[in-house]
Amino acid sequence: MEIMQEYRRWAEQKLEDEALAKELREIEGQEAEIKDRFYTDLEFGTAGLRGVLGAGTNRMNIYTVRRATQAYADVLKARFDHPTAAVAYDSRINSELFARETARVFAANGIPAWLYGELMPTPALSYAVRELGCAAGINITASHNPSKYNGYKAYDENGCQITGETASAVMAKIGETDLFTGVKLADYDEAVAAGMIRIIEEELIQKFLNRVLEEQINPGLCKDAGLKLVYTPLNGAGRRSVLTVLGRMGITDITVVPEQEMPDGNFPTCPYPNPEILEAMQKGLDLAEKLGADLLLATDPDCDRVGTAVLQNGSPRLITGNEMGCLLIDYIARSKIKNGTMPERPVVVKSLVTTSMADAICQEYGIEVRNVLTGFKYIGEQIAKLEEAGEADRYLLGFEESYGYLSGGYVRDKDAVDGSMLICEMAAWYRAQGKNLGEALDEMYAKFGRYLNQVDSYTFPGADGMAKMSGIMESLRKEPPKAIAGAAVTAVTDYKTACPDVGGVKMPPANVLSYTLGEDSVIVRPSGTEPKLKVYYMVKAADLPAAQAKKAALQGDIEKILGIGK
Repeated sequence: MEIMQEYRRWAEQKLEDEALAKELREIEGQEAEIKDRFYTDLEFGTAGLRGVLGAGTNRMNIYTVRRATQAYADVLKARFDHPTAAVAYDSRINSELFARETARVFAANGIPAWLYGELMPTPALSYAVRELGCAAGINITASHNPSKYNGYKAYDENGCQITGETASAVMAKIGETDLFTGVKLADYDEAVAAGMIRIIEEELIQKFLNRVLEEQINPGLCKDAGLKLVYTPLNGAGRRSVLTVLGRMGITDITVVPEQEMPDGNFPTCPYPNPEILEAMQKGLDLAEKLGADLLLATDPDCDRVGTAVLQNGSPRLITGNEMGCLLIDYIARSKIKNGTMPERPVVVKSLVTTSMADAICQEYGIEVRNVLTGFKYIGEQIAKLEEAGEADRYLLGFEESYGYLSGGYVRDKDAVDGSMLICEMAAWYRAQGKNLGEALDEMYAKFGRYLNQVDSYTFPGADGMAKMSGIMESLRKEPPKAIAGAAVTAVTDYKTACPDVGGVKMPPANVLSYTLGEDSVIVRPSGTEPKLKVYYMVKAADLPAAQAKKAALQGDIEKILGIGK
């Protein structure tokens, strides 16, 4: 692509979005600004599209969204006789607009589109795909990215995010499709009148919420528990679904963080609306401390992740995704054993960058652990494999260190509605014993040892960012470290060439390097959705200070090996 030529082509178009035309006029003569917007097309990967909002081929706008949908429509029509699609959106800037444009393109291509009429959580999109028998689904969201981003999550007929094979096919079609002249586009109102765009009715929303409620481990436990809860949807899509489910569980004392209650794609109180980050949780923490709440829950903008904090000894304590997953395994297992509902040969599925403490807990209960690649679709594949074998009941929980949980097979993506429900039920169970989740976690560490899991991210922005990350990974492959911080590397796994079979499913090649250091490990992988290189540290020690010292030593040496710094 000739950058200036493409810029001029855009500038000469009669763009439907005046904001995009204004942006193009404002960057005239600014070579760096023009290059950043036009040096490439947004990459369509297994997570779909994700990028900064704005004008250009390297931005999220109605034209890049339409072209991606046209490309996916072409792929669907080649694979299915009569495909249909489901479309959802969250609270981000232009999410509703992009969802309508997506539906218009599907309709123009003869693919009826089921469209949610209000913002809904990501798992509700996966549910709609499965319940309505669709060939595909699209959710307009950038998950937990800053407000300047939006994205386009693509799903297959199973309600899983698409495979690498499908993503490559769509990307190839994108390359063949002109942004302005190669896209079919229906009139929205005419498509609705013709039944080619159909609004998803309230009945399906209620079926989704009721299906989540079926995942309760001890139904009725919360009704008399007296649980005092603070909740924040972080100005995202979780408010209605989470509050409805918790209310039906019998939790009545819920205070929603007022500044973060209503949908707002600008995320005015938390520029990075990620419940993994203290800044995003701060309003909720302050309110929980003021009210003396038992628990703080925070769901991210598309409500597929949930973060948690408790008050312990008068101070707020954040519980990480790794820690919460371990607590949930223990709670689910001991409850099912007590209730006589524990299946034979139970299974927990987690990503390979998720804590090995889960393996120790599962060993205690005789639970099989399946470690899969990062991306919840790989957990979804394991659920599907169990269902195909008639063993769906063996599945107990799937989770990722990045605060994503799912306890049932009704969807194929992480579900913060389900996660919020289970966490509250577990908190009520411990409250009846005079404990909070922090104290339960301390008991777990005392029993299994002090595990510490941390991830450091290194950002590589700009046109050459991806090339820099690629160079670092290539260097590691050519000269793998023999020791890190004085600890011998006892095993190296390159998931690009060593693709393990997990639960009867062959893992695809992945750009991931894992270094085993005795009972510790370091994993390096580029992010699939952002220009970031992520380094995961999993260590175990006698206590927290010792674990932190071990992690710090590993980090210092890794940064030298990679030639990078924070």
